[in-house]
Amino acid sequence: MTRHIVGFSGNISRPSKTKNLVEFVANAISDRKGCSYSVFDVIDLGPSFSNTHRVQDLDGAAARIVEQIVSADVLVVGSPTFKGSYTGLFKHFFDLLDPASLRGKPVLVTATGGGDKHALIVEHQLRPLFGFFEALTLPTAIFASERDFAGGKLVGDAVRLRTEQAIEQAVNTLDARRPVRSGVAA
Repeated sequence: MTRHIVGFSGNISRPSKTKNLVEFVANAISDRKGCSYSVFDVIDLGPSFSNTHRVQDLDGAAARIVEQIVSADVLVVGSPTFKGSYTGLFKHFFDLLDPASLRGKPVLVTATGGGDKHALIVEHQLRPLFGFFEALTLPTAIFASERDFAGGKLVGDAVRLRTEQAIEQAVNTLDARRPVRSGVAA
């Protein structure tokens, strides 16, 4: 069974450093494992997303994104930092999911922000969110600030080392697990 890595970014603007970071990580995991990957952001969920209160009310395109996220072998998530936390639409998306839908799923958390004062978003906001879902949040989280990017690409040495460490953890986690589809081990 082919494994699939899915990235999800909570940014609503394009181009997006957050989506670039999520895509870079998902692509690197995919390359090392020889598997497929997809990356989405909240814009991809379309017009049915912002006004819905239940995942069943999403249109077909948005529902297919949800299915890919909950059936991913590894989920790479990222949000820009907005007033010390993840974006509201990022949270709204996860509010729609059944609490058991991510149970045991490896999740690599990332975030971007204007400066180092936002770095704790990964530990104080994102990690607890996925703890609620009983996801397997990988030990190394990635935070990248404005200075870590040039032309939309990661350039900071420290963040690249941390990213490499997180990617290696995701690869090792995949090696230790059987493929998962629709939240159930195969």
